Amino acid sequence: MSFESPQPAHPGQPPFPPGPTHQFTKPAPTDNPARPASDNPARTALNAVRAEVAKAVVGQDPAVAGILIALLCRGHILLEGVPGVAKTLLVRSVATALDVDTKRVQFTPDLMPGDITGSLVFDNATSEFTFREGPVFTNLLLADEINRTPPKTQASLLEAMEERQVSVDGVPRPLPRPFLVAATQNPVEYEGTYPLPEAQLDRFLLKVTLPLPPRDDEITVLTRHAAGFDPRDLGAAGLRAVASGADIEAGADQVRRVSISPQVAAYIVDITRATRISPSLALGVSPRGATALLGTSRAWAWMNGRDFVTPDDVQALAQSTLAHRLSLRPEAELEGVSVAAVLDTAIRSVPVPR
Repeated sequence: MSFESPQPAHPGQPPFPPGPTHQFTKPAPTDNPARPASDNPARTALNAVRAEVAKAVVGQDPAVAGILIALLCRGHILLEGVPGVAKTLLVRSVATALDVDTKRVQFTPDLMPGDITGSLVFDNATSEFTFREGPVFTNLLLADEINRTPPKTQASLLEAMEERQVSVDGVPRPLPRPFLVAATQNPVEYEGTYPLPEAQLDRFLLKVTLPLPPRDDEITVLTRHAAGFDPRDLGAAGLRAVASGADIEAGADQVRRVSISPQVAAYIVDITRATRISPSLALGVSPRGATALLGTSRAWAWMNGRDFVTPDDVQALAQSTLAHRLSLRPEAELEGVSVAAVLDTAIRSVPVPR
C-alpha cells in the first residue's frame, strides 16, 4: 500500500516524504519574514546539532530530530532498529554536540532495578549507608534493548521518566536537567524478550524507526571508515559542542509559548478520536497521546521558525507520536494490516482545517 505526501498548507514548509511514517525532515525557513529562524540563539544552536551529528552518523536525521523534539518537550524516545544501524553512536553524537553527559545501560534478563537507579551502600569508614548513584543520573540515558529485561526492572525507569527523580529508602533524589531516556529495541529477535506493556509504551513521547541505510548512504559510511573514521573518537571526526543544556531549557520554555488555534486543536482531537472507533484497533489513542501530539507539533513548529502550529506539523509528527500507542485487533493482524496504515487511514478521514 502506498500513500501520498500531505500537501503543505503553508508555502514555506516542505512536504514530507511519502510512506506511512511521514518522517520529519530538515526544518524549513520561517514563513514570517519578520521573525527569521536565525534571530533565536536557542533555535539556531539546536538546529546546528543536526548538521553536527551528520559528521558521525549518516542518513539518520529523522532520529536526531526526534531526540531534539523529545528534549524540547521534556519527554523520552523509543528507537527501534536492527543491530548495527548506529543507535548507540547516534545518542553519543547528540550528547557530544549538546555538550551534555550520557550513559549507556545494556539491559539483560538479570539486570536489577538498583543497577539502574542506584542503591544504598554501607560505608565501613563512617558506619553509615550512603547512596551510590546509578547510571540514570545523567542527561541522556541510552537504555539498550530495554525489552530484554524483566518488567520489574523496566518499571524502575517509570518514576525516573515521569517524575524525573529517583526515590531510594523514601528519599527523593532529583535527576539532572535536561534528562532524556532513549530506549532501543530490536524488532527482529523476540525470543527471550519481555515486550513493553501498553502503559509503559504510552510513557514514551516518540517512537522512531531507524531503517537500514540506502545504497548511497552505506557507501558513504564505508568511505568514512576507509578514511580512518573511529566511532569511539568523535572528536577526531570533527564533532564539537554547538549547543548546551541551557539552549534546551530555553527552547523548551519557548515551545510552551507556541500558539495553537482552536481549529488545529480540534484537528488533533478528531485524529485521536478516529483511532478509537477504528474497527482494526483494539486500543486507540488516549488523551495523553493527544497531549503528546500537541507538544511535538509545537516543538516542530518552533524548530521551523514559527510561533504557531499548522496542520502540516500535526501530520508530520502524528505517526511517530501516536503509532506506538495503538494496538491492533487479532483479526487485523491475521490480515496483515499494519498500525501505520490504520493510523494513516484515520488521519486521512479527518478534514484538514483551512
